[in-house]
Amino acid sequence: MGKFVISKRKNGEFQFNLKAGNGQTILASEGYSTKAACENGVESVKKNASDDSKYERKESAGGKFHFNLKAGNNQIIGSSEMYESTAGMENGIESVKKNAPDATVEEEKE
Repeated sequence: MGKFVISKRKNGEFQFNLKAGNGQTILASEGYSTKAACENGVESVKKNASDDSKYERKESAGGKFHFNLKAGNNQIIGSSEMYESTAGMENGIESVKKNAPDATVEEEKE
């Protein structure tokens, strides 16, 4: 089962990573100024993850593939790692769809 891990960056911002059952990070957030805002980001991912139209599929200049998950207001709420192929990217999207809605939320221990 997936889980969101909230951590505090060295600069004081909060961020979350969505991890699949195997521990691999499948979605990472931007930095948030408060923990509450970060938690709202987690809720937004849970709400939007199952909607395929919220995924922005992209190809980098180097020929790698990645995606962003966007909220209803079109803001990016999470980004993937780089994938070697479109198939890998699509698997990543399916993993977010499967793991995010029921994922638990925990804080990283300092």
